[in-house]
Amino acid sequence: MMPKPVAPQLFSETLATAEKPALAECSDQELAQALAGRLAIAPNDWHRLKGNRKARAAEQAAIALVYLLKDQPEEAVARLQQATGWLDRSIQAPPCPSHGTKPSEAE
Repeated sequence: MMPKPVAPQLFSETLATAEKPALAECSDQELAQALAGRLAIAPNDWHRLKGNRKARAAEQAAIALVYLLKDQPEEAVARLQQATGWLDRSIQAPPCPSHGTKPSEAE
């Protein structure tokens, strides 16, 4: 079953009055990039959030929106598929590269 579309006014009603003029001056792509930047997992938060399905799905969905607005639908689809994978638990976080292998011992 497809989710019910959310009315655009629902989002605009939640914005503070002071923020509306500043947001209105931004392009859709600028807004999407700002959201993607805000939802991106910072390197210092990686270990804490690498398996957080909500955080990972939100990050990928926001990146997908940026690609869609840049007219790169193939990249948008790939990111949306990753977001879906996080939500339906079909993908999981890979091991940390620095912890995945032991350094070779000197002979």
